[in-house]
Amino acid sequence: MQTVIHTTSHKTRSRIVPGSIRHLPVNLFAAVMGLSGLALAWRLAHSYYGISERIADVIGLFAVGVFVALALGYSAKLVRHTGAVADEFRHPIASNFFGTIAIGVLLLSAVLGAYNRELGEWVWIVGTIATLALSFIVVARLLNGKGDAAHAVPAWLIPGVATLDIAVTGGHMRMAWAGEVVLFSAAVGSVLALVMFTMIGTRLIQHDPLAAPMTPSLMILVAPFEVGFLAYVNLMGEVDRFAALLFYFGLFIFIVVAPKVFRRSISFGPTWWAIGFPLAALANAALKYASVHPTLPLQALAIGLLLFLTGALAVLTVRTVHILFNGRLLLG
Repeated sequence: MQTVIHTTSHKTRSRIVPGSIRHLPVNLFAAVMGLSGLALAWRLAHSYYGISERIADVIGLFAVGVFVALALGYSAKLVRHTGAVADEFRHPIASNFFGTIAIGVLLLSAVLGAYNRELGEWVWIVGTIATLALSFIVVARLLNGKGDAAHAVPAWLIPGVATLDIAVTGGHMRMAWAGEVVLFSAAVGSVLALVMFTMIGTRLIQHDPLAAPMTPSLMILVAPFEVGFLAYVNLMGEVDRFAALLFYFGLFIFIVVAPKVFRRSISFGPTWWAIGFPLAALANAALKYASVHPTLPLQALAIGLLLFLTGALAVLTVRTVHILFNGRLLLG
């Protein structure tokens, strides 16, 4: 909805004009990623520290509800404004955010699998097919050549990280073929993440800084290392020294980019949801790492990151609902 102010005879009055579903941004599916990751983090906290699992249940149910609402909204956009969706999918930057849908489905498979294993497996299969298809499309496009270095932004990491999430969420699938799919996905995701991270790093160092609305996406730089940690631990079944290297470098990147992201000068918008999943991956990785190395500093770090993630996503949720009802979310 859009609020329009009319002034007549020194009197000001307001009327609400419907906004357009055409302007529903695909990157809002990052909210599902963050909320699902938060639910999984609280479930780990239940397993490791005995914290009530009702917190994870409530957040997981909310994540499912948000996904359903966004899926219905974006389906309506696809039907009514097919051209707008096609433009997003062809855009060199916006197209990467379609990976947020696939990652959201993969993470929801883990959320739902806690209650119904068979349902979780079917959702994982759907998410896996969507993720691998998107990764193929993205890489094939890049290999067409004539790419603009200015387009190498953190969002480029999303398809690669999505592939790693197949390994994160598929470690306990019962299908005989699942193990090979997980290995294939981990191989694709690992190399893609390294290549994309290098390209993005070069662009950030040698070119102009990101525009202010895109600054929150810097947090995506944390994701390849923390998601890589979670995928690697699932594959190897233990937290070894290499896993520790991945965890600590991701933590270092978080410390570097956090002061650049969390600034009052950056106005709120849907792009802020880009911080959700990387923070959730970091919190989940910290909880797993602290469970193996239960020193007081590491446990304090894990709980601190979990609480920070919870607070950050609560603020994002409230502010998103606010701009939905004041009309700013669906403005052109």
